[in-house]
Amino acid sequence: MTDYRVIAEGLRFPEGPIALDDGSVLLVEIEARTLTRIAQDGTRSVVAQLEGGPNGAALGPDGKVYICNNGGFAWHEDDEGLRPAGAPPGDPVGWIERVDLATGAVERLYDGDGAVPFRGPNDLVFDSHGGFWFTDAGKGTPRSVHRGGVYYAKADGSYIVEAIYPLWQANGIGLSAGGDRLYVAETVTGRVWEFEIIAPGKVLKAAFPSPHGGSLLAGLPGYQLFDSLAVDADGNICVATLMNGGITTISRDGSSIEHVPLPDRFVTNICFGGPDLRTAYVTLSSTGKLVTFEWPRPGLALNLP
Repeated sequence: MTDYRVIAEGLRFPEGPIALDDGSVLLVEIEARTLTRIAQDGTRSVVAQLEGGPNGAALGPDGKVYICNNGGFAWHEDDEGLRPAGAPPGDPVGWIERVDLATGAVERLYDGDGAVPFRGPNDLVFDSHGGFWFTDAGKGTPRSVHRGGVYYAKADGSYIVEAIYPLWQANGIGLSAGGDRLYVAETVTGRVWEFEIIAPGKVLKAAFPSPHGGSLLAGLPGYQLFDSLAVDADGNICVATLMNGGITTISRDGSSIEHVPLPDRFVTNICFGGPDLRTAYVTLSSTGKLVTFEWPRPGLALNLP
């Protein structure tokens, strides 16, 4: 098992960590519906109380935090911990919102029932143009599943487009160092897909038999599911892995796959921080922990303000 340090525990299904320059970490607590700041000593403070189900989070070009809000989950808690249990009654549609870190003010930018429909936004990443790509994981009910996809939007709320469809529970999303490759993880299939970006919000679609225009980078055997991801400086795609809890590292050509185990079936996200970006921050969601450990390589610097 990986040597790690627990920074905070007692969190209500944490996700979307963002490592800040002052050493603190922002994350969402999906079940508690908060954007929370955690200091290095574990001290917690609520930046904003939110609605629905805040999921992925990222710093935008204006210094505000942009959040994929899935609209809300039903929940189940037992000896195995806390975990999502599908869509709640009413099957609410999600949205994209942003939070002012100075004031805690929350502004909704895009609604899933708007002109460009989406269902359960999950994770996002900003590009060098100031726009962002985000995944829609869809929604699952006891008798039906809404398929999701990938969207691109401008940070000012003026433009959104469906870029890739359909995907089976699209989750983690990341960009290559040059910004010319988009990586998308599908949860239920345990696959990572690669897309060539030809313009902001537009990818070059591969021909049939690709189901959506992507090239398959890697897939896992057995009952292993993929969640969110980050890219390191060597171009490896580091994917939080469910059931076989840990971080799965996939080389940029898909030829090498390694697994770093962690003690939670719902390891949901990883981000990099510290002066050299070699500090990994990982959310262990069903047990409600934020942990940290040294990563063997620097993380890839994000497109931050």
